[in-house]
Amino acid sequence: MSKGKIAAVIVGTIMGLVGLGFLLGGSGLLWANETQRTDDGFFTTEEVSLSTDSYALTSADVDLGSQPGDWFPSGRLAAVRLDVEADSDVFVGIGPEDEIEAYLNEVARSEVTRITDDGARYRDITGDQIPTTPAEQSFWVASASGPGRHSLTWDLEAGRWMVVVMNADATHGIAVEASAAARTDLLVPIALGLLALGAILAIIALVLIVTGIRGSGAALVAPTGEAGKFGPYPVRLEGELDPNLSRWQWLFKWLLAIPHFVALAFLWTAFLLLTIVAWFAILFTGRYPRSIFDFNVGVLRWSWRVGYYSYSALGTDQYPPFTLAETEYPAHFDVEYPERLSRGLALVKTWLLAIPHYLIVGLFTSGLVYWTTEVGAGENPMLEAGAGLIGILVFIAAIALLFSGRYPKGLFDLVMGLNRWVFRVVAYAALMRDEYPPFRLDTGGSEPGTTSPGGPIASDGSGTETQEPVPAQR
Repeated sequence: MSKGKIAAVIVGTIMGLVGLGFLLGGSGLLWANETQRTDDGFFTTEEVSLSTDSYALTSADVDLGSQPGDWFPSGRLAAVRLDVEADSDVFVGIGPEDEIEAYLNEVARSEVTRITDDGARYRDITGDQIPTTPAEQSFWVASASGPGRHSLTWDLEAGRWMVVVMNADATHGIAVEASAAARTDLLVPIALGLLALGAILAIIALVLIVTGIRGSGAALVAPTGEAGKFGPYPVRLEGELDPNLSRWQWLFKWLLAIPHFVALAFLWTAFLLLTIVAWFAILFTGRYPRSIFDFNVGVLRWSWRVGYYSYSALGTDQYPPFTLAETEYPAHFDVEYPERLSRGLALVKTWLLAIPHYLIVGLFTSGLVYWTTEVGAGENPMLEAGAGLIGILVFIAAIALLFSGRYPKGLFDLVMGLNRWVFRVVAYAALMRDEYPPFRLDTGGSEPGTTSPGGPIASDGSGTETQEPVPAQR
């Protein structure tokens, strides 16, 4: 692939991610508009208990375009509603921030700074003044008072505003149950705009990606005589164990492989987008577009080389090349191109038929051992990570390398068999083949039916297969 084609794939991938975000955002807004609103069009929060021993509960000031040149959708475009319930006679009002600050100057009050699942958080402001009754003030733009439950609705306007809850007689000690709600007429137009923009970006992204990979298929296929025949399953994954592995290099391969991880992040995004395109092509034509197929095989090949070098196998210290094409690197991957694919299987392979394999592959890759750790402190979420059988076995191999300088051959063969199972399932789930992956470990560096991962099996013309020489490493 030329630099221009690579750039087209990368730019298309980024645009595809942005477009996908817009599509998801627009769809989420439409879903919320249809399912989460009340009958009068408001989106409501959960009710929360608010209380203080001081004279007032206030919100932080809310800036709705108070500076010259600011724009805000005033009037019917947006509205808020406050619902307050109390046993006593309370007052709730919305007013200009500067007027409220002057009214409550030197008055003890509590500012609600945060509301969580565990309740409200406050910032207490001290003072020794006793306020006058709030209903006497003239600056309120919306207010309500009385015992029991009452609602206050206000069409948003530009300015700086605060919400105040007090006892109607301005005495101290307040306890209420409160909830907030919002309504806007802009939700549907915003959602449709996001969907339209996301669709446009997605189309441009697909054009760029397809343009980038078109004509590159020949470069991604191994030259004749180097690809080798496939074993009993039409996915080929092989590796040549380096006999002179470093005792300690595995300790920092995670650092050396970072450039590959960055490149693969873009490539895998393109892989997923193109797999969607291929799904439609299979559904309507029964064929997997060859250029997309070769690109996706190249992404899997690149991934396997990086995994073989790093922590999927630790099978070589030779640094992986930055290419989708087959090379003389000691890790090989290929998928036999299918001339025809089942339209019906394309509908169920990924999400239904592959489920048994997903469970097994999950144990191989990340589902065998889990641990959690707290990120930060307090109410921050927990970080969960996992290690699968492959990771555990490769770690054992790394320890063996560190102390003995050799990679146990039986352990290597088992690791290769596990990786071979994983990549067969990935190729099947990516719609590349219709043959169901076998439930077996084909262990060893070579595919069953071959004798060397580097040298392909060729026919001598008499029906007997012979082994060709392994190309020398460069």
